[in-house]
Amino acid sequence: MTEGEACAWLEARNVSRETFARIEAFLAFLADEATRQNLIAASTLDAVWARHVVDSAQLMEHAGPWRDWLDLGSGAGFPGLIVAILGQGRVTLIESRAKRIAFLAEAARIAGVTDRVEVIGSRVETAPRRRYDVVSARAFAPLPKLLDLALPFTDKSTRFVLPKGRSAAEELAAARGSWQGDFRLVPSVTDSEAAIIVADGVTPGKKRR
Repeated sequence: MTEGEACAWLEARNVSRETFARIEAFLAFLADEATRQNLIAASTLDAVWARHVVDSAQLMEHAGPWRDWLDLGSGAGFPGLIVAILGQGRVTLIESRAKRIAFLAEAARIAGVTDRVEVIGSRVETAPRRRYDVVSARAFAPLPKLLDLALPFTDKSTRFVLPKGRSAAEELAAARGSWQGDFRLVPSVTDSEAAIIVADGVTPGKKRR
């Protein structure tokens, strides 16, 4: 997907000019801050709309109805801040690194979404427990470990939408022996070789140790 195709993809979904402006403000701050900390790979700065914005935004098409979204290990704000900018519900970002926590809080302010974004500066293991409608995580942990860490924030009605790139099928196979649920692979619109793991009704399986 090219940068032009990425913007066209968003336009086809009726993203408003105001919302585009919010995303652009966030990306300008990201590019500036990237000179001081390693937020995203430098090689992706020239393809940020495809590699990061649409790669995040596409998750919302598989999330179903939601009011509370949890993003684990939010890092540079993908997908969590993009979901917050495009969506109407509340988004909670969990991040443990001090510089990233400060970045996320300021990015939310710049994007004008502080009213629906909560940044929790904590390791996932010690973050306050409550149930969410949707859980996402990008480049955070292998699927079996991710599910284990996310379990305290979910119930059987929680949906997982997990961009897993080209390792999606392999990670899903590794998790099937210890986790039960409706797991499916959805092709990514930004990379023909990548996939998103969408899962419902996730519970620990009998074989889990």
